[in-house]
Amino acid sequence: MPDTHSFDVTTGVDLQEVDNAINQAQKEIATRYDFKDAVVSIELDKKAGSIKLAADNDFRMKALWEVVQARLVKRHVPVKNLDVGADTLTGTTVRREVKLKTALDGETAKKVAAAIKAAKLKKVQAAIQGDQVRVSSPSRDELQGAITLLRGQDFGVELQFGNYR
Repeated sequence: MPDTHSFDVTTGVDLQEVDNAINQAQKEIATRYDFKDAVVSIELDKKAGSIKLAADNDFRMKALWEVVQARLVKRHVPVKNLDVGADTLTGTTVRREVKLKTALDGETAKKVAAAIKAAKLKKVQAAIQGDQVRVSSPSRDELQGAITLLRGQDFGVELQFGNYR
């Protein structure tokens, strides 16, 4: 038996599920009457981790975003991990870029570690390791308490708990 037990707190989105959701949204837009003869597009940039939306007016942009968001929810992609940018008007089209949060940023990792330390759980330690937070303790029960504590708080992203040892 190891002396200490641990788990990692991370966040992210499954890019394959995002790709599937975007493909489904494109099919739905192609068949919807309110998008007939409209100039709309959805592009997924996997390397940059972003979705680019374009529509010919604000009404269609709102409808396009609702379709994309609904498809992402159905594919179990956490909507909290989407960073929606502001609409920009370029010529005759409205554009919107949505960034995908694929890892914990430094600020969120600090908030997670601070929440664990502020709870003063018995012998529970949190250490930031790059884009994840490692939580360790000699007691598994205390680790379960830390998971419950983190699930009860809102950090602006969907937290994932893994590598439980």
